[in-house]
Amino acid sequence: MHIGKSVVVKGQLTGSEDLTIEGTIEGTIELRQNVLTIGSSGKIKAQIVAKAVIVQGEVHGNITATDKVEIRDTGSVDGDLTAPRIAISEGAHFRGAIDMQRSGTEPKSDDRVAPDKAPTLTGPASATARAPVR
Repeated sequence: MHIGKSVVVKGQLTGSEDLTIEGTIEGTIELRQNVLTIGSSGKIKAQIVAKAVIVQGEVHGNITATDKVEIRDTGSVDGDLTAPRIAISEGAHFRGAIDMQRSGTEPKSDDRVAPDKAPTLTGPASATARAPVR
């Protein structure tokens, strides 16, 4: 399904098929088993829950996905992201918090890495940093 540039929706949007939005949505969007794509002209002020969310336009609100959230280079998100997989392209705008905890799992004290056992991360030019311990 496709929502065009001139369409404005205020309220609750739910569905059971993939959706592309190029228009304006205010309220809530719920596509729990489907993919939501915010097109480059899409302007969203909503709480979003979907299987996967691809952002090419603007989102003001929290995004929760059971699979992944992807913010492309033209995308902008002001809100928190919750998903097991998150990708933010170079040039994209993001302001908020990220929670990559898989739904239904809580960290156990055994899962925490001891400071002397923290993995070493290697980046460009062999720069190394210690991984933060929660």
